[in-house]
Amino acid sequence: MFDLVLKNLKLLDYSNELFIAIEDGKIAKISKSSIKGEKEIDLKGQLVFPGLIDPHVHFRDPGLTYKEDFKTGSMAAAHGGFTFVMDMPNTVPKTNTYKSFKDKLKIAESKSIVNFGLHAGYSTLEEMEKILELNPMSFKIFMDLETDEDLDKIFKDISDLSKKSIVTAHCEKRDMVLEYTKKLSNETEAIAYSYGRPAESEDESVAQAIALSKKYGNDLHICHLSTKNAMNLAISNNVSFEFTPHHLLYDNTAFNEFGTIIKTNPPLREKTKKITIQDLNENSIIATDHAPHSLEEKTKGTWDSSPGIPSLETVLSLLLTEVNKSNLDLSLIPKIFSENVAKRFNLENKGFIKEGFDADLVVLDLNKEGVFDIDNFYTKAEYSPFDGLYYKGKVTMTMVNGDIIMENDECIDSLY
Repeated sequence: MFDLVLKNLKLLDYSNELFIAIEDGKIAKISKSSIKGEKEIDLKGQLVFPGLIDPHVHFRDPGLTYKEDFKTGSMAAAHGGFTFVMDMPNTVPKTNTYKSFKDKLKIAESKSIVNFGLHAGYSTLEEMEKILELNPMSFKIFMDLETDEDLDKIFKDISDLSKKSIVTAHCEKRDMVLEYTKKLSNETEAIAYSYGRPAESEDESVAQAIALSKKYGNDLHICHLSTKNAMNLAISNNVSFEFTPHHLLYDNTAFNEFGTIIKTNPPLREKTKKITIQDLNENSIIATDHAPHSLEEKTKGTWDSSPGIPSLETVLSLLLTEVNKSNLDLSLIPKIFSENVAKRFNLENKGFIKEGFDADLVVLDLNKEGVFDIDNFYTKAEYSPFDGLYYKGKVTMTMVNGDIIMENDECIDSLY
């Protein structure tokens, strides 16, 4: 008798309905025939995927918790089908010392309802060596904030660490951004922001990150890649990268509809230069870059509004809608949301539905239709460019370590 049995479910590669037994938070057995459990849940033919893993979120905790915190952020994650998130280091204080990293771990452990990892910021060699003891997901470099001279030193320092670590890079060329932003500073239309941080600044920065990684032997991963040229450069150099839903689905003309609500870094690209849904393949990785701000911060004009879009609660339904439109193959969903991320960031026993793996699961109704409503989201953000948009395909249940943490839009706090 197992702790829990999920019965009458579908897995992608099986034609028959199946049973999954869960014991001690692990997938104990997958069977075509009936299994008995102390508790049994009939999923009535719904599809089960491995829990989604987001390699790029900003939960703003500590220091900026009026925007989001690990409780609300993790509930938003669960609501969207995510069972593991990786938080970025640009909090207050920055997560770039042993103390700040350890403090954030304690915060996350006390608040998060999903599994998590933390990216670290770069610091002195001595401080980064200490952070290694706490198993950071990566060392994150915001290349748009650093001079070429400093970048050379940062890449070298990370390569000199006693243990090889992934370098995650935000790629925009600082000098070019400063030059173009200054030229366009009198423009008031929101779309001007996309030209102030042009596609070419990303292309050049990606090329620079690749060159520095080759020079010093870094293990490079490109964050929120948005241009076709940068994508081709990364592919040709065998460098991993991630796509966001907003860069895939919108071009920069969306500024004319949404204004600064859709402002983000890197910004939305011109149609002729951007990546699209058709660029997704079996090697792709999806990241939300979930980056909430207050509504006041998002509406301060073209240049002063804060960049960032909350996407944890919309991204899966957005891409399932593309599946239902026949624009995307369903078999790609577990690869781009779970399998590839787990492999890239070395997450043991996660990302796959296999016996012995963690029971991090998401249950989907591919036919469930609706309209996104920001008022029903768990994030603290009060805005979304996807608010009011139609979707077809939705998460109905999220499980972490064998425990139900979200069911039918209700997160754990209101379930128990």
